[in-house]
Amino acid sequence: MASTNYWLMKSEPSTFSIDDLAQSRDQRTCWDGVRNYQARNYMRTMALGDQILFYHSNADPPAVVGIAEVVRTAYPDSTQFDKKDKHYDPTSKPSDPRWDMVDIKYVRAFPKPLTLEDMRKDPQLKGMVLLKKGSRLSVQPVTPAEWQHILRLAKKN
Repeated sequence: MASTNYWLMKSEPSTFSIDDLAQSRDQRTCWDGVRNYQARNYMRTMALGDQILFYHSNADPPAVVGIAEVVRTAYPDSTQFDKKDKHYDPTSKPSDPRWDMVDIKYVRAFPKPLTLEDMRKDPQLKGMVLLKKGSRLSVQPVTPAEWQHILRLAKKN
């Protein structure tokens, strides 16, 4: 059996929050609009069942707020072809799509958000991609050790 991979996906809560995911039809949504090649490449490697830390960015305070799961692997992001969508990409063609999306499903929200500030103070998370200077990717890998530690912190929180 393939091993589970772990990810962190950022969303501004004013655009789409963990509560929005929980209230979505079947508690799932497509993760569209990613327009960074590295983040897209990460999504292309996601497998069914991979676990996601749902992160509220541009929030007060920014924080990991819950968990989601990959329920559909990468497929072409339809917003790249929609001229009315803010994520429209005129250089992307249906015959050769540039951008992908995945579908995710709500697993649970944390009772209390695990803030960026609290994570920065934790020596066990010092190597985490999220905490590296200049790290702005909306989709990023999380190591199994970081995943387990964050779950412990969220439980204690």
